[in-house]
Amino acid sequence: MLRSSIAGVEAVAAETGHSFPKHTHDQFGIGVIERGAQVSLSGRGMVRAEAGDVITLNPNEVHDGMPVGESRAWSMLYFDPRLMTDLLSDVGEGRSGEGEFPSPVIQDGQIAARFKALFSIVTTQGSPETALRRNGLLLSLVANVMREQRQADRSAGAPAAIMRARNLMDDDPAASVTLADLAEVSGLSRFQLLRGFAKATGLTPHTYLLQRRILRARRLIAGGMPLAEAALASGFADQSHMTRIFVRNFGVSPRTYADTKR
Repeated sequence: MLRSSIAGVEAVAAETGHSFPKHTHDQFGIGVIERGAQVSLSGRGMVRAEAGDVITLNPNEVHDGMPVGESRAWSMLYFDPRLMTDLLSDVGEGRSGEGEFPSPVIQDGQIAARFKALFSIVTTQGSPETALRRNGLLLSLVANVMREQRQADRSAGAPAAIMRARNLMDDDPAASVTLADLAEVSGLSRFQLLRGFAKATGLTPHTYLLQRRILRARRLIAGGMPLAEAALASGFADQSHMTRIFVRNFGVSPRTYADTKR
């Protein structure tokens, strides 16, 4: 996890054989596979990405990731949704700044080269002239990735009952919630809620709640909160529980992540 010169953008460079289970991010992501290959089940279907391919993800999109062979390496930039809204509005010349990346894998050497140039600038200190080039690359990269933009509501197709249950967990991930609570707010039986939630989101309610909690913990840690306090504030039983989920989802420990934010 590298230091970024742009507020609202996180930079990650990784090489690992770690297989990531189904999880979500609360950010947009654009990256490039540097070496090796991986397969993943994304919200847009099963995909395979090889060296040189551009990869993207949308906020709250359920996905996993497994190496083809022993390992793979990639570079990634994660964008705060508020920043991406501004970028999309700029790219759309004032039209709605809402949207999602339509393609999980893009095979385009020019887009990959533009990303690599931007990644290099984002992770190094530069002059005002460098900042001008950086911002130009940033806008053109987003425009290229969104070239086939499909306006989409990510909640489309999710029944209102399921949305009510999901919103209950989104509003306060640290709160203790039971399947009965979710069934009551949705107006469904516990089994109907369990089956419908998995169909709409790709996750069980329990796994979804853990995702919301670990994303909150990551934000708190990035803000400087001690690990034990972040664990409790996010609804985990203790720091060790948070650490297990953090490593499983992000491939690094909370301590390592905290050190990159100092």
